[in-house]
Amino acid sequence: MVKTIRLAPDDVKHFVDVACKCNFDIDISYNRYIVDAKSFLGVCGLDFNSLLRVSYEGYNAELEEMLKTLAVAC
Repeated sequence: MVKTIRLAPDDVKHFVDVACKCNFDIDISYNRYIVDAKSFLGVCGLDFNSLLRVSYEGYNAELEEMLKTLAVAC
């Protein structure tokens, strides 16, 4: 699945905590950069002014709920 979100610096810790609970890979990308969503430093290095694409292959209810709150209508 691929979802488009806007992430604020205040949301990073919670986002990474939720991603770490998932037993599947989650990537965040913008432009040509791709980082592991389970990496706090990787997520902190993102451009928070850009729309971010979250890619993953799995299901976790807490992750889905969080992505729903961060989702951007395209």
